[in-house]
Amino acid sequence: MERLTLVGFLSRLLAAFLVVFATFNPSGYSYAHWVASVFPKVNALQAVAGVALAIAWVVFTVDTLRSIGRLGVILIAVFFAALTWLAISLGWLSLSGKQAIGWIALTALAVTLAVGMSWSFVNRRLSGQVVVDEPDAH
Repeated sequence: MERLTLVGFLSRLLAAFLVVFATFNPSGYSYAHWVASVFPKVNALQAVAGVALAIAWVVFTVDTLRSIGRLGVILIAVFFAALTWLAISLGWLSLSGKQAIGWIALTALAVTLAVGMSWSFVNRRLSGQVVVDEPDAH
């Protein structure tokens, strides 16, 4: 893939939302709630689902940190905090519901992962440079 398309970014965003919200969300329907309801008697399906989620988290986290780094993650978190503050101050968002912050934080996390997965395309376009990871010598 040579360039980032809207469909490409939206696919990454959807995948990030699936990973984040399948792992945990305030609604009570998530992997964390599913396993917590029977813990410590986890069944084989729950184990397979847990390993699949762990693999997805590793892929997203490693690629995001490799792409935008810790500073990029911090900057996106600060941006979402400021955006949330703005929405509250304009009356567009109310924090009266105790689950609101959870939904906002999880959404910010999913967007951060999607941006991290897509940033190399944007960076290459802006800078004209291509980053190539070299495998370790054996």
